[in-house]
Amino acid sequence: MHLQLITLAGIKVDDEIYEMIAPTAAGEIAVFPEHEPLVTLAIPGAIAIRHKKGDPDNRLEYFAISGGIIEISQKAIRVLVDEADHGDDIIEAESQAALERAIKMRDQAENQVERDHAHQLVDRHQVRLKVAELRRRHKR
Repeated sequence: MHLQLITLAGIKVDDEIYEMIAPTAAGEIAVFPEHEPLVTLAIPGAIAIRHKKGDPDNRLEYFAISGGIIEISQKAIRVLVDEADHGDDIIEAESQAALERAIKMRDQAENQVERDHAHQLVDRHQVRLKVAELRRRHKR
């Protein structure tokens, strides 16, 4: 099946795949060829892509995504999100430092707008750290 992962910055993935696992508002879903048509909300989390049917877990490709929309047909998947960071591009130490700054910003917020922005940053960096950890664990 064909996967397109599209962000505000452009297309991150435009390729044939076998399986995609994605976080949705209703829980994590796995999508395989001939999946029933579906449109659902994506929530911040990790997308895992298995390119070929026999690929082991250590060959999964990971992306940290922000929320968005997932459109599924029997032959294609289109994921539309604000951001998607490839697991190979995430530097754990930098994400950990950014998470700590975001938590401090959240704790020192003086109004709801600042708190909401800080919560978004906390969520983003927690997802990035989760993807980095998944990538590291599956590369062993």
